[in-house]
Amino acid sequence: MSTNETAQRVSALIKQFESEILTSWTGELAAKTFRNDDTTQRHCRQFLALLPAALAGGGEDINSRHWDDVRNQLNEISAQRAKAGSTPNETATFVFSLKQSLFTILRRELVNEPLPLADALWAISTVLDQLGLYTVEVFQKSRDQIIVRQQHELMELSTPVVKLWQDVLALPLIGTLDSARSQVVMESLLEKIVETGAAIAIIDITGVPTVDTLVAQHLMKTIAAARLMGADCIISGIRPQIAQTIVHLGVNLEDVVTKATLADAFVLALSRVGATISRG
Repeated sequence: MSTNETAQRVSALIKQFESEILTSWTGELAAKTFRNDDTTQRHCRQFLALLPAALAGGGEDINSRHWDDVRNQLNEISAQRAKAGSTPNETATFVFSLKQSLFTILRRELVNEPLPLADALWAISTVLDQLGLYTVEVFQKSRDQIIVRQQHELMELSTPVVKLWQDVLALPLIGTLDSARSQVVMESLLEKIVETGAAIAIIDITGVPTVDTLVAQHLMKTIAAARLMGADCIISGIRPQIAQTIVHLGVNLEDVVTKATLADAFVLALSRVGATISRG
């Protein structure tokens, strides 16, 4: 048989024995300790319903338009499993485990036709191998997107802008300040300045392990942006080692007020906004 004829024959057999294949397939998944829940059952039914038409129209070329619906469904399955914490192996197993069920039907129905049987086994094996690898590729992309989003969320959580007093904000920085995080820092600070109308922003670098030229540049850009929004900045947490490093690097902080501690910076900020704290 030609490739097209083989695909047509396999498609017809899948349609004819869809219920039997579904039962066998879900059993295979359960045997492989796959999450055989209602969602998996639904995915299996949807996949088997789409597979015959894709085979009949697109043959073994899973990149053809006839396979669009199948690929879209696998995109959904892979993305869901990536979010649920499944492994790439689990996701690929969803497709690969269908082989045994289909092989059983093909061997039984084509037992007296050795050449068509060989062609059919090769065709369905080729298709499922491609689809299994496709799920892994989509799974990896989905997981990478999740990781990037989580990293961004963590950066936002690690750069909280706190309102210390009326017109006074504090931005405590902890950890390394790279370009990506610096952008988040700047955006968070500017948004809070707009939201509160603050006049003073204290940037505390006590938790920043090292200050190099790049970190200093990021700080200066943040300070410049805050000034454009009408807020002055005070840098606190200048330890002796950091002070020496800044001098050694030749970073110009002449027009930037610095303090050794957050407490010192807070006292200065209060005086600038006309507030004082007294012991009762």
